[in-house]
Amino acid sequence: MNKRWSIERIREFVEKNSDSKLLTMEYHGFSQDLLFECSCGNRFEKKFKKFKDNHQRKCEVCQPPKASR
Repeated sequence: MNKRWSIERIREFVEKNSDSKLLTMEYHGFSQDLLFECSCGNRFEKKFKKFKDNHQRKCEVCQPPKASR
């Protein structure tokens, strides 16, 4: 089943699955960077797919990037 994500559904997902807050007001597709505010107060941008599928749900200070192999 193909899910269509709206900004409202994304906001609901973020609220239920992370301590971050979605600041972006419009969603134009999977290639768009969304603006979030981490629980520490830092703002960061991520594509929703990375936020959702890769569990990258915090800023780079709270969740540093993994070292490349």
